[in-house]
This record gives sequence, structure tokens and C-alpha cells, in this order.
Amino acid sequence: MGRASSAGEGQGLSGSRNSMGNMRASLGVSCRAFGRCVAPLSALVLFATATAHGQDKGSLNPEPLPPLAKPDDPHVPAPELFGRKLEPAALESHSIGFYAKGCLAGGVALPLTGRTWQVMRIPRNRNWGHPRLVQFLERLANQAPKTGWHGLLVGDMSQPRGGPMRTGHASHQVGLDADIWLTPMPDRELSREEREEMMSTVVVTEDGKDVDPKVWTPAHVALIKAAAEDPEVARIFVNPAIKKALCRDAGQDRGWLSKVQPWWGHDYHFHVRLNCPPEDPECKPQPPRPANDGCGKELDHWFTGKMQTTSAHFGPSRVRTGPGLSALPAACRQVLQAPSAVTH
Repeated sequence: MGRASSAGEGQGLSGSRNSMGNMRASLGVSCRAFGRCVAPLSALVLFATATAHGQDKGSLNPEPLPPLAKPDDPHVPAPELFGRKLEPAALESHSIGFYAKGCLAGGVALPLTGRTWQVMRIPRNRNWGHPRLVQFLERLANQAPKTGWHGLLVGDMSQPRGGPMRTGHASHQVGLDADIWLTPMPDRELSREEREEMMSTVVVTEDGKDVDPKVWTPAHVALIKAAAEDPEVARIFVNPAIKKALCRDAGQDRGWLSKVQPWWGHDYHFHVRLNCPPEDPECKPQPPRPANDGCGKELDHWFTGKMQTTSAHFGPSRVRTGPGLSALPAACRQVLQAPSAVTH
């Protein structure tokens, strides 16, 4: 599923001063605000290597997580706490904190099967989000056939109460992120086995320099464009080779390209991130993308040096320890301790 999300999910990394400037801008690091740039090179390398993963198959009968011996121990990592909450909190819907450091109150599930979408890797229980995310996915799914895309195969959204995950993503914590496979939904309902075993199509060549012309189609461009043009979308993360193809294929209508951001992995899915809902004051937005199409120097530096941007360079997801609950916004403790909402 989507395995390359991170706190910044910004642009690439190279040794040049211009590339570092691009990285700082795209990660939203403000030298003016802090008096100095606070994202050291080592931290950006960590983002690149620790948050990109290849595709993982699912499991039809996953083993439930065992109860925590001391769930109130402040040293218990937050991913272990949120990963054991199988239902949303019975609270009003709110996104709390930053995309990679927060939680979700009153999460809503995207139905597993719709006329124009199907949720993949069901036992992961990551088909939850803020109501605005669910509404966006249903809206995009309904648009998909008009773009030449039969329907959406939806990867990871958020856990029922958001928060950090035990495996995979560093972001997807506040119910505003979703991964959409770069494989169209077939014209039938997939079986449970298929939803766990089927792999998405990798559309990037093995060397990572361009998309594979045998699998890349105008419908890929049209679907990503339709997502980017939705006013609630803040940015879309794709592999640099996909951004390169979008720049080449966009034609004269290029305004939507400003929302499309290159990032490691993302060669078999694209990652949509919504803006913070205006009614959620505790949601922390990411600095907006530059207004240009991002098809110049910002993109070029991804193809210099040994960037290793495709999923083939990364292994399967590993269990991450993650921060303690105290590192998250204070309201996340209430989200974690709230009774479960009735979802059946």
C-alpha cells in the first residue's frame, strides 16, 4: 500500500546548494522564521531512507495484537496505542495536529466497496478519515470514469483514531491523507483474496528515469489532474518520474501541476493530502506548494546523483517504535481514551 509518506514529503536531496534550497522550500522549512534553517542534511536523509518502502501483500487472517501489559506506561510508543484501537472515537470529527504528528477524532470509514471504488488490504483497518477525506474520495471515484479510469483502488487512509502507525507511513495521522493505486479498478468486485494478494502496477522504469510507456496512459494523467484540481487538495505526492511525465503530457493547462510534488517511492500509487478543514483550528497546515508548475530545477535535481527514488530500492515495511503519546497534541490523549463510536 502507500509506504512512502513522511512528515514533510518534500522534494529530493543532493549535495548542491540549489537542491538544498529546493528541499528546504518544499519541506516548508522557514529560515526567516527560525533565524536559521532547522532541517539538517542528516534529517532529510532520514526522511528519504526511513519512510520509503516497497509494496506489501496483505493477510486474510492477521493475528490480533496482544494486549499491552502496561498501557498507561508513558514510555509505550504511541503507534502501539493507536494500532490497538479498532474503532473510531465517539467524538465530533476533527483533525488534530500535523499530518505526521497528530490524531483523528470522530473518524469515518470509507465503505469497502462502492460503484466506482474498492478498498484494498482490508484487514489493515486503514480505510478511515475525516469526513472531508471520505467525501473527496467518493467525489473523485465518481469522476474517474469520465477520465478513462474505471474506478479507484484505494490504499491506506488513516487508522480509526488516526495517530502514528506501527508500520509504513510516518504521515496519514490526521485523516486527511489517502493513497490511490495507479491501477484502475476492474469491472467486477475483487475477492477478499485478491484484495490482499493483488499488487499495484509499478508505472516507473527500473532505472527510475521515466515512466514505462507500456503501462503509462493518458488516463493516468487525467485522473491525477482531476484529483489536483479539487479545491480541497493541498498536494499530491508522486514519484519524480511520474512528475516528469505529467510535466511532459500536461499540455497548455498547467496550473494543477503546482500541487504535484515529487517524492521517494510513490511509483505504484499517488498520495493525496487535503488541506486542513477550516472548522478544525487544531489542525496544523503544511506550507503551500510554490505557485509554479514545478517542472524546472525543482524536478531536475531528482535525476542527478544516486537518488534511488523507486520502490524497488526499499524493502518491506518494518515495525516502527514511534514517539510516545506525550509527543502528540494534548487532545490526542482524549481521542485515545474516548469510548468507541458505534459503527455497525
